[in-house]
Amino acid sequence: MLNKFGPSGHGEAQVQYLDGDFRVISPGTYVRCAVTDARIPLDELKYWSVDLQEAYAVPSAVLQRHFPGALKPQG
Repeated sequence: MLNKFGPSGHGEAQVQYLDGDFRVISPGTYVRCAVTDARIPLDELKYWSVDLQEAYAVPSAVLQRHFPGALKPQG
């Protein structure tokens, strides 16, 4: 899943999100969640949108992006 062809670099990576995989365009150790701005280590990246070309830290961030009114407040 992780395309490693050498040193991974430091800082934020630039990634192309594909169906079921992703390609590292510019080396780095993480990408940012499009919803929460959290750092996502590349080896932990599981959720992304091919259409929007953005990553998500957790499933609830995916729901928040694609279905903004779907999540009910906890409380």
